[in-house]
Amino acid sequence: MTETAHHPSIADYWKIAALLAVLTAVEVALFYIDSALGLGGLNTVLLIVLAILKFVIVVGWFMHLRFERPSLNKFFVAGIILALGVYAVVLGELGVLVIRGG
Repeated sequence: MTETAHHPSIADYWKIAALLAVLTAVEVALFYIDSALGLGGLNTVLLIVLAILKFVIVVGWFMHLRFERPSLNKFFVAGIILALGVYAVVLGELGVLVIRGG
């Protein structure tokens, strides 16, 4: 790579850390209000979406993936797809995720 990307400052890292703390607080709140509101499967989907968002933020900023070659991104995309597959299998076995066949 001949051109250099802008490296985040310390203030940027604090902003990202604050964002991750807020997302974690939302996840904890979703866990506790699930029984009160009866969110059911929607709660599961929301928690998985928040987990993916936090994954992207951590690998993009703290692991500096956004400054690397695009081919390296494919390994992380494959990892998150594999993790989602494992989550789907585990949630299916626990009865949280129901996949209806023909």
